[in-house]
Amino acid sequence: MFKKILIANRGEIACRIIKTCKRLGIRTVAVYSEADATALHVREADEAVAIGPAAAAESYLVMDKIIAAAKETGAEAVHPGFGFLSENAKFVEALEAAGLVFIGPPVKAIGAMGDKITSKKLAAEAKVSTVPGHPDAIDDEAEAVKVAGEIGYPVMIKASAGGGGKGMRIARNEVETREGLRSARSEARSSFGDERVFIEKFIEEPRHIEIQVLADTHGNTLYLGERECSIQRRHQKVVEEAPSPFLDAKTRQAMGKQAVALAEAVDYVSAGTVEFIVDKDKNFYFLEMNTRIQVEHPVTELITGLDLIEWMIRIAAGEKLSFGQKDVRLDGWAVETRVYAEDPLRDFMPSIGRLVRYRTPGAPEGADVTVRIDSGVEEGSEISMFYDPMIAKLVTHAPDRERAIDAMQAALDAYCIRGINHNIPFLASVMTNPRFRAGNLSTNFIAEEFPEGFQGSEVTEETLEILIAVAAILEHRRAAKAASISGQMDGGIVFEAARPADWVVMLAGQEAYPRTVTPEDGAFRVTGGKADLLIETDGQLGDFVIPCFIDSRPVTVQADRRGPAIRLSYAGADIEALVLTPLAAKLAQRMPVKEPPDLSRFLLSPMPGLLMSLKVEEGQEVKAGEELAVVEAMKMENVLRAERDGTVAKVHAGPGESLAVDQAILEFE
Repeated sequence: MFKKILIANRGEIACRIIKTCKRLGIRTVAVYSEADATALHVREADEAVAIGPAAAAESYLVMDKIIAAAKETGAEAVHPGFGFLSENAKFVEALEAAGLVFIGPPVKAIGAMGDKITSKKLAAEAKVSTVPGHPDAIDDEAEAVKVAGEIGYPVMIKASAGGGGKGMRIARNEVETREGLRSARSEARSSFGDERVFIEKFIEEPRHIEIQVLADTHGNTLYLGERECSIQRRHQKVVEEAPSPFLDAKTRQAMGKQAVALAEAVDYVSAGTVEFIVDKDKNFYFLEMNTRIQVEHPVTELITGLDLIEWMIRIAAGEKLSFGQKDVRLDGWAVETRVYAEDPLRDFMPSIGRLVRYRTPGAPEGADVTVRIDSGVEEGSEISMFYDPMIAKLVTHAPDRERAIDAMQAALDAYCIRGINHNIPFLASVMTNPRFRAGNLSTNFIAEEFPEGFQGSEVTEETLEILIAVAAILEHRRAAKAASISGQMDGGIVFEAARPADWVVMLAGQEAYPRTVTPEDGAFRVTGGKADLLIETDGQLGDFVIPCFIDSRPVTVQADRRGPAIRLSYAGADIEALVLTPLAAKLAQRMPVKEPPDLSRFLLSPMPGLLMSLKVEEGQEVKAGEELAVVEAMKMENVLRAERDGTVAKVHAGPGESLAVDQAILEFE
């Protein structure tokens, strides 16, 4: 077994690998860029080596620096995690030449499977079902249009060296094919240094289901069940679960056997994932093979009881798998959500900044439920524009799917993040979605269930009653605390905490909800709504997370003070409330409402990022849908288009300029 391993990665996957290494008694070496000098993975590792500037191309992607760090610290092996150099065959060759062990598959497998064009040819030779498509790289727009026409629309344009949703575009006509080829090649070039793309048929109503494989150097190759990864946005997975609610035992076995056949065809070793597209009739087609550990590996670990990182290390050290295919058992159900630093109300644009509050949820007491958080951040960490915006992976495991989803919903309610925008309200909305609950999934799920984008979760009657009641209780406790302060002047309003008190909860739009709060045996009874609620809580105004028992049911509400108002959220929905005495509420309803400024004449940057290009100039007339600018953030290019016809009156920002969110780029007449 290795004594010391260098981790050629950052963030949560680096912390995840360190965790297993500590349990195995293996010392770890972290590498870090200037942007990550104070990062959690740097402190968690036994040693750390600086490898360059913030940009990944000058640090985490520089092989020589990583190899030098390994040699300098005496590491015997390198674990690449995912992303960066994890599927780079040249990196593996360089490690071997330097006398270092790569914790992953051999060069042959990476070269064959890491290239999507080559992998499809090999899959077909191994009798693995493949999606109809053109097997070779596309060189120009004319060829792309010709090939797409032969395959039949819709088609998918994909980067050959791609992954993580980058360098992928769906095209439904010639115009989209030409445009998609240009943007896919550009994105592939900047993300992977390889602009080759290919075209294949886009399967309608598809599910994305993948098989986890594990192979040792002694000729043993197994499959460890499947993961359902159909909840995706822009081809980036958002929610994963294991097993799939769609597969039956026969289909699972058939997919598993094909995954093993493909792995054996390329002499695969280590952990790997064979991804399939599955149609509504359970026909499945090979999509690609990821020759690394997957982001979503925790759901497989929780249902199999195996530590995949541990087995990658043991296999790299020459150990034989201690179990066979018949020993693999799938126990219970696991669900994973990816918590991202992004604003779901702004089309999921990336959000950067400092985590000024960061509190993770715990497991429910006395329940046979596991709550796992794989994270590379802590309170005070900085989310930068240089890397992937994932904050953490939140994973729950329970005896069945319904309870795993319930546990996930409760954990999301208790997950406290402040200082940046995040996608927890959106994830909570997915968990409560009836179609998701029913397991009726496809990769079109988000587009179909949120056709206008995410506008916030609907505040149901039940949720509204809970939030109003909690708001009234928080103000009641604040008033009681204020009344207990000594040395107050005589003649003021006397508030008796033990007696019932009347409050009016006012929401935006001046809706008023009268409620009476009555202390009752250490709890509070809230009356005046559609139902009386008995609420137990120790929460105070100023706490961000308010755990409650409502009629003995556990509920977690989050609360933030916004001046005199309180913003409360639960189950993905939120309200902003002003809690007043009945007299103050009457006076407040007479106050004028301030209208927001009109910004319709401006093109504003929807995210912090770099202005890559500006397509218009002052005085130019533009038509609705015309491209105006391209902003790059988190390695993704975002094209900004005109919403209507107009004339450019003024240019406020130029190419190469770093933009803040809502910064003006253009002004129209």
